[in-house]
Amino acid sequence: MSVVAVFGASAPTPGDRLYTTGVTCGRLLAENGFDVATGGYGGLMEAVSRGAREAGGHVIGVTAPPVFPGRDQANEWVTEELRSASLTERIHELTDIADAAIVLDGSIGTLTELMVAWNLAFVARFGGSTPLPLVTVGERWNEVVDYLADILETDASLVVKFADVEEAVAHIVASVT
Repeated sequence: MSVVAVFGASAPTPGDRLYTTGVTCGRLLAENGFDVATGGYGGLMEAVSRGAREAGGHVIGVTAPPVFPGRDQANEWVTEELRSASLTERIHELTDIADAAIVLDGSIGTLTELMVAWNLAFVARFGGSTPLPLVTVGERWNEVVDYLADILETDASLVVKFADVEEAVAHIVASVT
């Protein structure tokens, strides 16, 4: 089974537009036969997990209890929890198990996840590997990716940008299956 890692903000709550977007993303991934992996906690991680589980999918939550001592377990929608000792290990575990990645709205943590996934896609070519399909959703990431690709003189084509999750998931389906 192919796994799609989904990165996103921890703040959205049920009823928020972003939370609903996350539920849709998880549902679409599960309906297309993907397992879903997230950071395992709340916000968009919970929303994506919920959408996938409600559609009958398998959900992997990669948590980091030492970093978040107030969060003693993954959200209720996670079917398999993998525990990491640090944020760095957590991000690498998510990218290691993933066959593709989607970046939803978020802040500095999500930006870090995007940057790690982008860098791994960039260096994959040096080892003769195919880069991990990496997509972003939303205008925020369009600006960030374009800006960073310009000032860092790197390959923006490794990050495919979409306006909505339906387009992003359709791209993942076409890229991975």
